[in-house]
Amino acid sequence: MIKRAFDILVASVGLVVLALPFALVAAIIRLTSPGPVFFRQERIGRGFQPFDILKFRTMVPDAARLGGPLTAGDDPRITRIGKLLRMTKIDELPQLVNVFLGDMSFVGPRPEVRRYVELYRSDYERLLQVRPGITDLASLKYRHESELLGRYADPDAAYVNVLLPDKIALGHEYLRRSSFWFDLGLILKTAFRMAESPGRNDQATALQTAPQKET
Repeated sequence: MIKRAFDILVASVGLVVLALPFALVAAIIRLTSPGPVFFRQERIGRGFQPFDILKFRTMVPDAARLGGPLTAGDDPRITRIGKLLRMTKIDELPQLVNVFLGDMSFVGPRPEVRRYVELYRSDYERLLQVRPGITDLASLKYRHESELLGRYADPDAAYVNVLLPDKIALGHEYLRRSSFWFDLGLILKTAFRMAESPGRNDQATALQTAPQKET
């Protein structure tokens, strides 16, 4: 109950405070790339209920037709402004709407597309007892997920067999440690990461922790 009240309050304040920056980002997206401002995609939420996750669009309008749901390395579908939005995680901020509506929480296991949930359904039966979140332990660990997947010959197989099982394990760890103060700590860590300059050292550290590329 406290968590939901916190979500509603902070999401409401965030949407008001960020209204002007949101409008600016929306204008830049419209001016630099044809297509809608927002990207919507079905994700599986609490109790296996589907919902549409909301993000600022960072890819070309027909990205789904040109490739799969994952982005790996220097994906040509990502727009110029999209690269910046992804690097700074600004593209995730419209999920404040999902939090306000109750589809998501600020902290919780990241929501996945139906295909990946069905592959690990028994694990998600526990993980989806809570609302999925904007951030969690896996979000912090895999901040450079696209770069990591770019090290594999088959990014989709690597995601299914390497990254996703680790994300699920981190989701279970979150459920074991979950509390108001633990959630608050994750929110603050995420905010600090967003404020960091995404320089070369940051990316180098991420790549050093990645599994070795397939041969």
